Amino acid sequence: MPGLQDADDATKEEKLKAALWYAIGQTVDGVALTQDLNATPHFIGGLSELVWAQIENVAQDIEEFAKHSDRQVINTKDVLLLGRRNEGLAQILKSQANAVREMANTATGR
Repeated sequence: MPGLQDADDATKEEKLKAALWYAIGQTVDGVALTQDLNATPHFIGGLSELVWAQIENVAQDIEEFAKHSDRQVINTKDVLLLGRRNEGLAQILKSQANAVREMANTATGR
């Protein structure tokens, strides 16, 4: 039933948003304690919404990169392409991609 699937997807999204809110709240509280600052729940909620919107944009961009290459599966090249305009991010992504590749090679004995 399509209605049930839509409701299930909405529930998953709500759970993901709640988990994101919690994680951001924990991070902000930790930083606020070390800096002797206070963050309001309103600030944490706004930051959570901002991060959620950014995650949605990133997901759409990566999907489009894969589609542009006539693929239905997102791969490392798509993620690296995402970071192309941010030199620091690009370096981190490349480093992580290399680490994952090395672990996979070690696991398969290559």
